[in-house]
Formats: sequence, C-alpha cells, structure tokens
Amino acid sequence: MSFYYGDTKGALDNRKHFLAKLGIDFQNLVSAGQIHGSAIKYVLKEDKGRGALSYDTSITDTDSLITDKRNLPLAVFTADCLPIFLYDSKTPAIGLVHAGWRSTQENIIARTVELMKEKFNTPIAGLMVGFGPGIRKCCYEVGKNFVDFFSFGLTEKNKRYFLDLAGINKKQLLDLGVDHQNIFDSGVCTSCQNKNFFSYRKEGKNCGRMMSVLMLK
Repeated sequence: MSFYYGDTKGALDNRKHFLAKLGIDFQNLVSAGQIHGSAIKYVLKEDKGRGALSYDTSITDTDSLITDKRNLPLAVFTADCLPIFLYDSKTPAIGLVHAGWRSTQENIIARTVELMKEKFNTPIAGLMVGFGPGIRKCCYEVGKNFVDFFSFGLTEKNKRYFLDLAGINKKQLLDLGVDHQNIFDSGVCTSCQNKNFFSYRKEGKNCGRMMSVLMLK
C-alpha cells in the first residue's frame, strides 16, 4: 500500500481495489508522511487527496491525523508499529495514529486525544478506541536502554527486554480518562503472523506497509 517502502509498483492499484470495497474514492485519501514523531495534523477539506497519488504530496512530518470533516479518508502505514483508531461519536470526529516506540515515548496518543478535546470538545470518557495489528510484547525485543525511556510496559526475560507497545498506549489512554470498556484491541502480532502481515522486524527495512484507513461518512 506504500508509495515509499517495499514493492511500490502495485501500490496504487492495491489502494484502488481496497478502498473501492469500502466505498471510498482513492483520490480523496489523506496520507500521513510519518517520521516516528508526535506531530498531529487537523485535516481540513483542502487537504483532500494529499498523498493519494504520490508520497511527495502526503502531509509531511506527521504521525497522527484528526478531522471532524466528512468524506475525508485518513490513512497511516505500518509494519509492526501500532495503528490506533479514534472515534468521537458525539461531535462526530475521528483520529488515526501511527504509534511506534518513539511516538509512544512522546505520548502521541495522549496528545492526539487532548487535541481532539481542544478542537472538537471530544468527551474523553466516551471516546471509542481500536488497536490494529502491531508487534506485541511476545516478539518486540528491545535493548536494556529502554528502561530509560519507559517506566511501564517492559518485561525482562533471561536478561532480554520486551516492549508492550499496545499496553503502554492503553495505559496512556486510561490515564487520560478513556473508559476501558471503550478500548478494543485486535490482539494481532505482526511478527507472529508475518505470513499475513508485514513485519519490519522479520523482513527488514525493505518490507511493504499495511494501510489503515478511517473516515466519517
């Protein structure tokens, strides 16, 4: 699905096929140009189509997108990082987050929710949240230096350290006041299930990317 990573020659056709099944015009897609940071973009009507036909036109240096505009399909791309879907049914409004370890360390999910509250008066307790496929603590081995980055979500096994990316993001949401009953986790590990999902850890830097999409109708 990516115009930048992996085998890109079929990406546009893949997007057309996938989005057509959802009733979404591929030319309207708004894509994040991700850098593993914590920048958030409030997507407006004039952003429609950014990143739809080329990587260079995507919203640069951004790992989280929010909008309250209808028929604006938001997209992030992952291959182990965690895609997080946010839905405020009251406004209504949505958010879509690309959460790797660096973005998670910078509290990107909390920053996104807080911006939704600021922009849309989103009721945090009632926010609906979904975690897509991502690498899980069973497979996400990291260095010992990660104890300096995270006070929660690290497991040590035989002097090896494993990061719980989904668990950390869930805790950050709960700490904000999101109701635990409103957080839904696919539980899919991209590394364990590399046969069905791209995994940077398993395949290396040239692996493809999956696309997560969210839109208000």
